[in-house]
This record gives sequence, C-alpha cells and structure tokens, in this order.
Amino acid sequence: MTRTPIALVFALWGAGLGAAAQYGKISVIFDRLPGLYPEAGTALGWAVSLVGLLGIIFGVVAGLLVARIRYRRALLLSLWLGAAVSAVQATMPSFQWFLALRAIEGLSHLGLVVAAPTLIAQITAPKDRGWALTLWGTFFGVAFAVLTWGGLPLVAAWGVPALFVAHSLYMAGFAVILMIWLRKLPGKGPDTPLSLGQVLRSHVTIYSSARIAAPGLGWLFYTFCFVSILTVLPPYIPEDLRAVIMGAMPLVSIVVSMTLGVWLLRHRSAVWVVSLGFGLSALAILWLWVQPGLPLGCLALAAAMGLIQGATFAAVPQLNASAATQAQANGAMAQMGNLGNTLGTPVMAAALAGLGYSALPLLAGTAFVAGLVLHLLLAARRRRVTA
Repeated sequence: MTRTPIALVFALWGAGLGAAAQYGKISVIFDRLPGLYPEAGTALGWAVSLVGLLGIIFGVVAGLLVARIRYRRALLLSLWLGAAVSAVQATMPSFQWFLALRAIEGLSHLGLVVAAPTLIAQITAPKDRGWALTLWGTFFGVAFAVLTWGGLPLVAAWGVPALFVAHSLYMAGFAVILMIWLRKLPGKGPDTPLSLGQVLRSHVTIYSSARIAAPGLGWLFYTFCFVSILTVLPPYIPEDLRAVIMGAMPLVSIVVSMTLGVWLLRHRSAVWVVSLGFGLSALAILWLWVQPGLPLGCLALAAAMGLIQGATFAAVPQLNASAATQAQANGAMAQMGNLGNTLGTPVMAAALAGLGYSALPLLAGTAFVAGLVLHLLLAARRRRVTA
C-alpha cells in the first residue's frame, strides 16, 4: 500500500473495541452476576476467564484458521458470531448455557484479535504502520473506559440485558460496515489440510522462530503484569487519590503509546521501543518498591508500560513480511496474552497474601526484566541468522 485508508483503519480498530468488550462487558457487571445467578457460587469466575482459557488453548489454531479462510471472511464471521452470542446472552439463559455462550464468544474474540491487526498491517502504508498498530494496541484500555463511562449508566437505567443488546448491535453494525469496505479483499485462502499434526507442527514452527514468536513471548510478560498490577495495587495507594490514580493509569498508558510511542517508532525499530518500555517499567517498579503506592511512581509505571503496549503490535509486521506469518504471530500473541492475563492476577494475589507488598515489585520487576532479556536474546539470534 502507498496510501493508508485512515477511515478503514479506524473501522477495524472499532471492531477491536467490540472484541475487547467481550471481556469488559462481564468485568464491569461482575458484581451484579451473583444476583442474576445465585446458584453459581465460586463458578462465577468462569464467566470472565473462560474466554481467556480458550485463547490459551486455541490461540495458534486461530492464526491457522484465519490464514486458511482469509482475513476478511474470518473478521466478518467473528463479528456476526459475536453479535449473535450477545443477543442470546441478553435473554439471560441458565448459568450453564451462559458459560457455553462465553466459550463460543471466545472463538469470536480470537478471530477478531488475529484477523483485525493482520488486516491493518496489510492495508497501511509502511510509514503509517507504526501509528496504526499502536492505535490497535489501545483497544482494551479504550473499551474498558467506554464500558465504565457509558455501559454502567446503561445497566443502571435498563438492566444487564441492555448492555448485551447494545454490544450485539455494535458488533452487527461493524460487520455491515466492514463487509462493504473490505469486499475487494479475497474471501478464501488456499485449501490446505488442517489436522492435529499440522497444529502441533505450527506450534513448533512459531515458537522456534525468533521472528514469529518474539512479539507474543514479550506480550506474555506484559499481560502478566498489566491487569494484575491494576488489580492488586489500589490498597497501597493513598485513599484520597486512589480512584483518580487508578482511573488515570490506563489513560496515561494509552496517551504515551499514541504520542511518544508513535514518535519513537518513526526513528527506532518496534523491538527497540518495546525493550525500552520493559527497561523503564523495571525502573518504575523499583521506585514503587522503595516508595510503595507513590502516585507519581504509579503514573510513571503506566507511562513506561504504554511503550510496550503499542510497539508490540507494530513489531509483528516489522519482523514478519507475509500476511501468513503475521497471522501466526498474532495468534501467538493471543495465546500468550491470554496466558498472561489468566495467570497474572491469581499468582500476584497469592504472592501478596504470603509475602506482603514486596511480592508485587518482586514479581512484576522479574517479569519486566525477563521481557527485556528475552527481546535482547531473540534480537541477537535474528542478527546471527542474517549475518
């Protein structure tokens, strides 16, 4: 591409907001679920995590399937499936059926988070790819903010089903828009066999490649930290500033990603920016170890993590030239991201219960340093291969 269709990039990002809302719509109403499903008890946690569990298992498979049926078709099928699932959820079925719907929704989510960034990389000019994929990297933070500011008042006025109906209409609307805008792209890929053996070989191919695996492996350490830190940090922040700081942290991360992050991507490689983000995050968490809950330290940590957020998505097309390997890399990111999100909070909470506050900077700092070292080692390996 020599000219970037900016409106189409924003439309694909809008579809990504719908994908993030597949997590967020349950998170923001989680405190209402016991009243809706009193018989569920501790199993209510599965209402959130079941989507992530499927991502761990099927992340790479999603990359294979998306490449097989082509990115346009995969995106549209995922949007329509997500719209249908939300519409059925609005009927508030029994809890067992609700969990089954969440599992199906996990497949829709995977298709979206693999196909959409791959399409963005395909349709953008090289000079615009950095900001476009950095924009894509904000989709979770923006969606959660919108659901908090707009979704909760909707629920307060019309009840939980109204949120599911709104999400269904949103997904269907973007399916119609993108069906028109993407109609010139091919609808189906090569008819290659898909078997258990191929899936296993693809895992080996992806995770033995210093190019395909790098974004996803780094993403594992980022996602391990981001949600878990936002979950366990609040009690250590001064109470009078707690709500302000916790609301500001995701926004600071997004702003830094879209400003300083985009500027750096024009002058440095995406992996360089990601590595800088990991290094600065480690320094910020060290600051919070010395001064627990310091508001300025919390914002500095969020700013540093913002560099990791957008640049990781930009690294996918920089390291992988073909759409097929980009889809594999995005599948690995989905897999590793869900693994990090699933493990981060319970591991961090358990460590805090045993060791107290020091467990937070210790675990997070180790993850940040591990992410930095991993990227440095993989970069060195890529240089040896091309030397």
